Amino acid sequence: MKIKKAVIPAAGLGTRVLPISKTIPKEMIPIVDKPAIQYIVEEAVAAGITDILIITNRGKGSIEDHFDHCVELESNLEKKGKFETLKQLNDIVGLANIQYVRQKETGGLGHAVLCAKSFVGDEPFAVLYGDDVILGDDPVIGQLCRAYEEFGRSAVGIKQVSDEDVQKYSSMKTAHIKHNYYFIDDMIEKPKKEQIFSNYSILGRCVLNPNIFKVLETIPKGVGDELQLTDAMKVIANTEGITGVDFIGKRYDIGNKFGIMQANIDVGLRHPEISEDLKAYIKQIAKQL
Repeated sequence: MKIKKAVIPAAGLGTRVLPISKTIPKEMIPIVDKPAIQYIVEEAVAAGITDILIITNRGKGSIEDHFDHCVELESNLEKKGKFETLKQLNDIVGLANIQYVRQKETGGLGHAVLCAKSFVGDEPFAVLYGDDVILGDDPVIGQLCRAYEEFGRSAVGIKQVSDEDVQKYSSMKTAHIKHNYYFIDDMIEKPKKEQIFSNYSILGRCVLNPNIFKVLETIPKGVGDELQLTDAMKVIANTEGITGVDFIGKRYDIGNKFGIMQANIDVGLRHPEISEDLKAYIKQIAKQL
């Protein structure tokens, strides 16, 4: 079955990037001239996804505004003959059928995904974490959708991370299938050193069967006294197995100040309007380091 629906959890408080996230949702922090969440939506659309649910909470209204029309601004651009800019804004509005639901309590990633139950129905669906911008020629969520279609089971995007980071993220018990595909039959969220299965962690992308909701409704709260999506996926891995995809693409953690800077530099170096000026500036600065 083709994956047509995606969920983007974007309700986090963004405490790692304070003070800016006090007034600006971290998902709206710019990467050159687009907010981070636009890159995530564009990735989903490039993979053939048509319906997107963004999980928000109080103070995240600017996300909805960004993907909506601004009649006064559009009229002003039209009067001034700035038709290319006007087209860019209209293209944003027409990216996908985007809906929103508020996560009325901070209950963890699992709780955020559970808020999407009625939107998803009985279809498999993609999850793109709002903290993770992943750039590349082949959209990562599309790589996972192909894995789901080939193997008929849930799929997660994985990468090997450092010993330090695996304890911050998650650890997968893996067996190589072929190419960049792995069979996962166990996992753990934020493991202690003695609990680590491997240095493969889930980084920001999943394709899940709708039976994940039954699991989320029955499992206890986990790390941080929150409902953890990894704990629910562990149940699925133990009973059905999950495909791990060692994806191709570069991930930026935009819930992290250094990740935001990395993304801006890398995207800026490829941006047609500023790339040459930025290259020259970096070369100038490098002489002083």
